[in-house]
Amino acid sequence: MTTEAPRLEAPRLEAPRLEAPRLESPRLESQAINTSRARRIVIFAKAPLPGYAKTRLIPALGLDGSAQLARRLLMHTIEQALAANIGPVELCVSPSVHHPIWETLPWETLPWETLPRKTPARKTDPLAWSYQGEGDLGQRMGRAVQRVTAQGESVILIGTDCPGLNADTLRAAAHALDHHHASLTPVSDGGYSLLGLNQYTPRLFTDIPWSTEIVAQLTRQRIAELGWTLQEGPMLHDIDEPDDLQHLPSHWLQNMA
Repeated sequence: MTTEAPRLEAPRLEAPRLEAPRLESPRLESQAINTSRARRIVIFAKAPLPGYAKTRLIPALGLDGSAQLARRLLMHTIEQALAANIGPVELCVSPSVHHPIWETLPWETLPWETLPRKTPARKTDPLAWSYQGEGDLGQRMGRAVQRVTAQGESVILIGTDCPGLNADTLRAAAHALDHHHASLTPVSDGGYSLLGLNQYTPRLFTDIPWSTEIVAQLTRQRIAELGWTLQEGPMLHDIDEPDDLQHLPSHWLQNMA
């Protein structure tokens, strides 16, 4: 009797099915806006000294007249910032806070009961003081914004060139920061008179040709590149050149050369 060897069949090997992995597009989410942050107005100010502030107005107003207007613009800005009543107001100055010019300003005309202190401010002080430091305008503003936002506050950065920048404009900018990452008030020369921010980025303060007609344009562009939302207020007018004097209240020019 013969027996046949069993037939051995090679197992059937099926190639595994290779499915392309599902690639999902990353979700780009803008940083959440913290509506509980305190608001701080930081006023960037030059001392109203003859030959130091408003020098481009000297041909029209004279050396002393341009300094008088600089003083008027500064006091108007401080008054409006205090009247806005949206948070602490800080005067970030050049030159030093210890310069004697600051003692000569008419503080008694402002809406407070005690004179401002140029020492580290206490919570009860109506006005805080700081020094701008060295560097170009972008470096100085950037340091101020970085310092304020690092301590947990939103910042509304303003200058002293714009008589149309009033308490209502400041309140609107503060409200906008509850819903947007940034707020900007442009001026007719291409710059801006107000920049409100919930956080700091060097992108808004570096490689910008300051005092040119494209400052606001570049700032808008970079805010968009960051994926931030922006609230923009109505255009106002800075007072820098003789032709800008038409935008002043007429009574401001009384008693000026």
